[in-house]
Amino acid sequence: MTATPPQPESPSMPRAHRPPQVSAAVRDALTLMSLPLVAVLALPAAFAGGGTRRWFGGRAESQRAEAQAAKDAAAAAFYELDTAQRDLRISIETIAAVDDSPAARRAAADFEALGHRIDEASHRYINAVDAHDLDRDDLEASAASHARTELTRAKDELGRVKQDLDRFADGLGPLLGKAETQLARLAPAVERARQSLLAASNALDTVRGSGLRADDLAARLAALAPELTKLNQGAGQHGVPQTLERAERVAREAEAIRAEAERLPERAAEIDHRLVSLRTRAQALTTRAGQVEPVLSELRRRFTLACWQDLQHVPGQAAETVRQAELKLTEAQAARDAQRWPDATALLSTARALLNSTDEAVSAAGDRLQRLNAVQKDPQQEIDRTRFAIRDAQRLAMAGRHTPDPRHARPLDDSVGRLERAIATLDGRHPDYWHFLTETEAVRQTVARVVAQIREERGGAAGH
Repeated sequence: MTATPPQPESPSMPRAHRPPQVSAAVRDALTLMSLPLVAVLALPAAFAGGGTRRWFGGRAESQRAEAQAAKDAAAAAFYELDTAQRDLRISIETIAAVDDSPAARRAAADFEALGHRIDEASHRYINAVDAHDLDRDDLEASAASHARTELTRAKDELGRVKQDLDRFADGLGPLLGKAETQLARLAPAVERARQSLLAASNALDTVRGSGLRADDLAARLAALAPELTKLNQGAGQHGVPQTLERAERVAREAEAIRAEAERLPERAAEIDHRLVSLRTRAQALTTRAGQVEPVLSELRRRFTLACWQDLQHVPGQAAETVRQAELKLTEAQAARDAQRWPDATALLSTARALLNSTDEAVSAAGDRLQRLNAVQKDPQQEIDRTRFAIRDAQRLAMAGRHTPDPRHARPLDDSVGRLERAIATLDGRHPDYWHFLTETEAVRQTVARVVAQIREERGGAAGH
């Protein structure tokens, strides 16, 4: 329906015929009646200034804006605290996965306590946000002011907890650094263990291809299979420290197996060489042992009983030890043929020790005759040698002193007397030259100990 608009008044029209004057309200109503319905419905929004919110004046809107700003600031503080807590939780979990020390356990407990404070501050913030609808049309200035106060208080509490959280995080530096170092070592350590096991397996295959069985090494490598399974299961199941220790141990053992496997051909050749060498030596000692009896005969003929009686057992002992050594060499050959390398090595060492003792015993007889011949011909050389050692020690004891230290002077004086008594034993019809030689040797050993003591004491005093 369309209304006829009022006609303009004509100046020539008589007043009685002019249309009656209408008020402004009537004109507005008529205007509305002439507009489409959609336009009419849209007009109230235009009259309200483009929004649906009621207008309560500038103060209310100002308080609403301040409250909204406080809400935004609190939201930012909440987000920062939540982010910091998430980051720190990762650090705590990293430490807990690696470190079971009292310090690490205290850090976890302190973080849990901080978590309770964070929860309380977060609940206070959420409650403040839920309690105030800042988008309400009829929000009053007092309500907006109250909302701003509560939201600001919640923001301040979130900020204080964040500061405490930051200080706590700063204190975790040493623990976190240690944990991160172990974690950084974990993957390379596990990979080294795997590569070491692979290298050991390849080395064993190569050795077996050359005809050597290496059964003991194969058994040691097989024993590492359960350890490899645990490494593959990961640190999440077995713990970082335990996995790291296991990886390093597996790598060491696998490397030792690889090295022994690669050296096995050389070891077999070395055992073969030692077998030949020790057999040759046993044969030579058998020949030398047969020469001991003539030496003993000469000692018996020219010197007193005391000079040779301790050598009487040498021929029989030499024959027995050589026989034992040859038996061990036979056993070592059998072990080598069976490729029992540790047994072969141990048996060769035993045979070598037996031959060494035989060599010493056989040599003792010849050395005895040689020394007795020398002292019988010229005992003065032995006397002069011993006296020189005593005089040299006496000069050292007196160096820088007016009187010698009794701890040094007494054994040196005793050595002088002991030497004179040994010399006196040469005056008889049948001198005990061996007793004389052992006495002079004992005197020189005593003098050498005194000299070493003096030098040690003076060296220590100079150091201070």
